[in-house]
Amino acid sequence: MTFHMTLKSTIAAVLMLGAAGVFTQAANADAVDDITKAGAINVGIFSDFPPFSSASADMSIKGYDIDVAQFIADQLKVKLNLVSVTGQNRIPYLTDKRVDLLMSVGYSKEREQVIDFAAAYAPYYIAVIGPAALAVKGKKDLADKSIAVNRGTLEDTSLTEAAPASADIRRFDNYNSVIQAFISGQTQLMVVGNDVGAQVLARQEALKPEQKFQLLTSPSHIGLNKKEDRLKQAVNDAVAKMLADGKLDESSKAWLKTPLDPANLKD
Repeated sequence: MTFHMTLKSTIAAVLMLGAAGVFTQAANADAVDDITKAGAINVGIFSDFPPFSSASADMSIKGYDIDVAQFIADQLKVKLNLVSVTGQNRIPYLTDKRVDLLMSVGYSKEREQVIDFAAAYAPYYIAVIGPAALAVKGKKDLADKSIAVNRGTLEDTSLTEAAPASADIRRFDNYNSVIQAFISGQTQLMVVGNDVGAQVLARQEALKPEQKFQLLTSPSHIGLNKKEDRLKQAVNDAVAKMLADGKLDESSKAWLKTPLDPANLKD
């Protein structure tokens, strides 16, 4: 074998080893590496979903979800990029890697076939709401009460299953009608999700409405792509830290108008 042939063989071997190293690094790269390299994390949110996320007076998006997303970005030491998504396109946005995380994702076995779920971070529940002066502590206390609910929703189903036969369930075609019926005194109570309820609790000071009890609990999770274990751990750590130092409770009081009950973060 000549010197030139030996040299060529050596160079070829080095190039092959270098290429193998590049491929290995690519194979080992994950979402955290990509986020760190980009200096930003893309988080999918509903842009008009108060009190979790909606435009404020200065047109910036604020809310419970934004507080949590910002904290995650801060923990990763990157910029937060908010990406507006819809119920129809948000899973494809995630799987196509147009976003790194999705906020306000309810767990289901069907979704788990496609995406992964980080820790529950936000309470979602269906609550019975009424004026402070009205004594209602449980399902039996709904007897003989008039109750507004949005027709054909999960709230309607949950209330129908829970209420005694003597309850006067009045069904309306949208949430605005439900709220109006309650605050105008057409009904004594209303049954809504805590997202809708928070708006009423915040605005009706004269009525002094309060949450009486819950009919169903289904907390919101943060969605991410499968096999992103480092990112999942980072998100879980951030949520645990917010829970431990009271930041989640502060956000709940600010946006949901009620203290955070950790029990509402359990599926």
